[in-house]
Amino acid sequence: MATPQRLQKLLAQQGLASRRQVEAWILAGRIRVNGKVVTELGFKADPERDRVEVDGRVIPFGDPARYVLLLHKPLGVLSTCKDPWGRKTVLDLLPPPWNRQIRLYPVGRLDADSSGALLLTNDGDLTLKLTHPRYHLPKIYRVQVQGRPSRATLQQWRDGVNLEGYTTLPAEVEFCPAPNFGYRQDANSSWLRVVLFEGRNRQIRRVAEQLGHPVLRLHREAIGPLHLGNLKAGQFRLLEPQEVQALLAPLAGTDSLALFRSASLHSFRPSS
Repeated sequence: MATPQRLQKLLAQQGLASRRQVEAWILAGRIRVNGKVVTELGFKADPERDRVEVDGRVIPFGDPARYVLLLHKPLGVLSTCKDPWGRKTVLDLLPPPWNRQIRLYPVGRLDADSSGALLLTNDGDLTLKLTHPRYHLPKIYRVQVQGRPSRATLQQWRDGVNLEGYTTLPAEVEFCPAPNFGYRQDANSSWLRVVLFEGRNRQIRRVAEQLGHPVLRLHREAIGPLHLGNLKAGQFRLLEPQEVQALLAPLAGTDSLALFRSASLHSFRPSS
């Protein structure tokens, strides 16, 4: 008999959704265990003995293949799985089977009016680890702002800026050239290389606005050790196991590396 685990953890491990999404399913009464509706977030189930259903569909438990994609998100595309108004989402950029057979969802967010690196995965535990506030994964941005910030302004940004009662973590901020994909230097604007170690909602835009230099363009070049490289807007690639291990290196000592052993990453190759 396996050790009983909370439903949100069990279902997230199967790649069905993130833990938070599963919690919403539980509260909405969409999950049954042995025929009974479960609405308690702390409810535990034994994957070997209990029958778990989501919307009437029995969930088979096993060691699912886990995938992590690095996507170059274009401007105007939403970092979500589905939009009620029919706007294009990151999943619309993926060909079959990535957008059908495998349930992928974004790790974190990148605004519709921003472009660049975005991770997609079917592993809820990985999403939880990478988005947890205590996990300060550095992200590198190329940002165009209005005007030319003074040295004092840049230092203020580096030291931390108060946003609605919260002081942002120290950041790396330096002047840099324009990206090499169609943008040019402008006498009335400046390009900055910004490295953040946290991911608060629209943080760069809010800080830049508060400092008097609103953002004109924002592009994310890298997430931790993962750089876009030659990926063009709308393109993606599957990460190799060693790349995921490098991404999770700060969490060494947890079970996160074991989750991404080569066998589980490549035990299932989606058919085209």
